[in-house]
Amino acid sequence: MNPQVGIIMGSQSDLPVMAEAAEILEELGVSFEVTIVSAHRTPDRMVDYARSARERGLKVIIAGAGGAAHLPGMVASMTSLPVVGVPVKSSNSIDGWDSILSILQMPGGIPVATVALNGAKNAGILAASMVGAYDEKVGKNLDVYKSSLKEKVEKTAEDLEKKGWKEILKK
Repeated sequence: MNPQVGIIMGSQSDLPVMAEAAEILEELGVSFEVTIVSAHRTPDRMVDYARSARERGLKVIIAGAGGAAHLPGMVASMTSLPVVGVPVKSSNSIDGWDSILSILQMPGGIPVATVALNGAKNAGILAASMVGAYDEKVGKNLDVYKSSLKEKVEKTAEDLEKKGWKEILKK
């Protein structure tokens, strides 16, 4: 099956964070691809990836980056596909704030949807929502997923009422 979502990151060190996007997309039945595309070390690769994304069948790009975090914005400047940016707290990061602000503060006309620091799971859910707006199967999978979140909270609330907070904290 052709990938619908592209998951890209600036370096291999971002993979533990970005894997969460892949895991949730897999759970929701959304096809995806994963690769490394550095805005600074492989700019030609980045340009080729962004410019060919639509013709390759991608619907959304999730781009994770740490430090100066130029990748999501640069990719968004070269494609009309939605780009979801994941700020990654990296070894050269200023507590992640540099990444957050680099992705969040885009100029007018070049939007990047931005999730929380290391929030790749939410980026995957957001990408699945975009695909699910037009793909009924993915939309239904999201409905089931969201229902499971509700059920989990209700179960925990019930356990809390029955067992008390001290027992819940022991888990």
